[in-house]
Amino acid sequence: MSFEGSNLVNWEAFQRARAELGAGFVRILGYFAEDGIKSVAAIEAAMRAGNAVALVIPAHTLKGEARQFGAEPLADAAENIEMIARQCVELRERPDEALAYVAGLRKLFAATLAMLESETSPLVERRPAAAPLFGRRPASGFGRG
Repeated sequence: MSFEGSNLVNWEAFQRARAELGAGFVRILGYFAEDGIKSVAAIEAAMRAGNAVALVIPAHTLKGEARQFGAEPLADAAENIEMIARQCVELRERPDEALAYVAGLRKLFAATLAMLESETSPLVERRPAAAPLFGRRPASGFGRG
């Protein structure tokens, strides 16, 4: 499971959530971080125990919260784990098929969370994506006082 940083977040969905949540956005993102850490740990523990039932709720929670912030690859991985687990519960089987998703989940979660937090950090300098330089004086240049 390998994703490039730029593909970890659907920035349109992220901005939509930011606008809808308003002043509570950063607080809710904090809850996502806390809940996500717990969900990933619970998923890993359930996988080690071969317990499909215990995979369902934390995977479902992680899926929903990740989608809310536009973290599509993370949400998709969690959804795959949830669907496999639900099928295994019905068939009374071990969730071994979910192992590939679970194995990469912690790294995917950490990378996604880092991107989300970087985007919301007040310490990160943001510049317009395509700010025109025409008509603007350079901030500093060679040979200028």
